[in-house]
Amino acid sequence: MDHQKIFTQWMTEHEKLLRHIITGFEAKVAIQDELFQDIALNIWRALPKFRQDSAVKTFVARIAHNVLATHVAKTVKTVKTADIENCAEAEYVAATQKTPYQALSQTQRQFRLSQAIRQLNLEQRQVITLALEGMSYQEMADVLVITPNLVGVRLQRAKTLLTKLLEGAENG
Repeated sequence: MDHQKIFTQWMTEHEKLLRHIITGFEAKVAIQDELFQDIALNIWRALPKFRQDSAVKTFVARIAHNVLATHVAKTVKTVKTADIENCAEAEYVAATQKTPYQALSQTQRQFRLSQAIRQLNLEQRQVITLALEGMSYQEMADVLVITPNLVGVRLQRAKTLLTKLLEGAENG
């Protein structure tokens, strides 16, 4: 199979995974789209280097996390939380609506979860987004280049903090 066909197949198979990972890192839909394009470009460039010593899903997720870690590092000093909160919910609702009743309740839950995930530190954000995608500890370890035991520690800490953040959002 040629380079173009493989790339198209990978992007088709893993678009949902990539979009979920991106949503965990960025609130603004327009920036999410730019990040998706940046990730796609990086996957295209890395495709010839793929040695098949890991699953395609792991390879693609690792590239996404590297791009997103760079994005977070560049923007963490300049992004104001208030700006995100003011426009993110409206953009998110507009981008994810289904049926009116279903969309409202599901969108509110998804928005709260995404907002809480964005409050975690980078390491916690990485493991929680990969876990939400159903990756095993070993797959997460391969993506993040850490041990499966460290994945477990980070994931437990992230879950604990995420639970507190979500409970705080419901109560306050």
